[in-house]
Amino acid sequence: MSDKVAVLVAGSWGTALASVLASNHLNVVVWTRTEEQTREINESHTNNRYLPGVELSSNIRATTHMEEAVSSAVAVVIVAPSSAMREVTGQLKPYWTEDMLVIHATKGFETESLKRMSTVISEELGCEEGRVVVLSGPSHAEEVVRRCPTTVVVASSDAAAATATQDLFMNTYFRVYTNRDMIGVELAGALKNIIALGAGMSDGLGFGDNAKAALITRGLAEILRIGMEMGANPLTFAGLAGIGDLVVTATSQHSRNWRAGSMLGQGKKLDEVLGSMGMVVEGIRTTKAAHAISEKYGVQMPIADQLYHVLFQDRNPRTAVEALMGRDPKTEMELMPLETWEQWHT
Repeated sequence: MSDKVAVLVAGSWGTALASVLASNHLNVVVWTRTEEQTREINESHTNNRYLPGVELSSNIRATTHMEEAVSSAVAVVIVAPSSAMREVTGQLKPYWTEDMLVIHATKGFETESLKRMSTVISEELGCEEGRVVVLSGPSHAEEVVRRCPTTVVVASSDAAAATATQDLFMNTYFRVYTNRDMIGVELAGALKNIIALGAGMSDGLGFGDNAKAALITRGLAEILRIGMEMGANPLTFAGLAGIGDLVVTATSQHSRNWRAGSMLGQGKKLDEVLGSMGMVVEGIRTTKAAHAISEKYGVQMPIADQLYHVLFQDRNPRTAVEALMGRDPKTEMELMPLETWEQWHT
């Protein structure tokens, strides 16, 4: 069997996952868009735009040619931004073969269609969605490349594909669990970015730990509500892809979403925030998608709704917080239809 794995593309998270695979003695080929980045990875063994100061393994090489990247690979790991997922997968399609394991580690939706990334990938490749594996969980790229202990989850309805992915990535510093609930894992990974934006905004406004704890907790309730409506297992949101990823993304300065929210809370406009970040902030596109998803399914998502108004309708962040605090009184434990819970216990 080949020991080659392809990673598409070479952002911070793609590079970090390539480093994990290389540390497992696999030959990793990273597909990049530019010759400049290719030369840097191949000659200097660095990727300073995305992970400054990190030396990459000599087991990692880069190319701008998709065929060269994926030919004879046992697995392809797609880490493209959600906005580019369909385009990148379309470029992969001519070289993908049925025996290749397809894994994605992108946390977001296709904004126009509201589709999850596994759906987009399966449509472009012409395969069953169950053939795709999603990798998610609390995992900052900056810590993974330094081999800090990290634990993630891989999900697929194909148990063999999930186990094969677990075997590829698992080592002494990168622990991998499997999960059959692809819907829940993808929804949790995408929607937590919205709450991280809100947590950063709260910090930027100087509201303290009480407010941030409430945002995280009530944010999880929103994610659970929409997740159950879309067919996810509620237990997934209590796991690594759910509360684990939510906590790390909403509380760490490594988080792009937290940093973007903090700048918004300090009074900066969205264009200014995006210009200063220099990298994709998935939570912004996800907020737009979540606003449409909540309307489509008729599920209330008040935190996502207020962030939508801040990001796209120029609402003052302080006004948005006041609107959240001034909502009608509620009970904390929303009533769920009994049959929704029972389906997970039969």
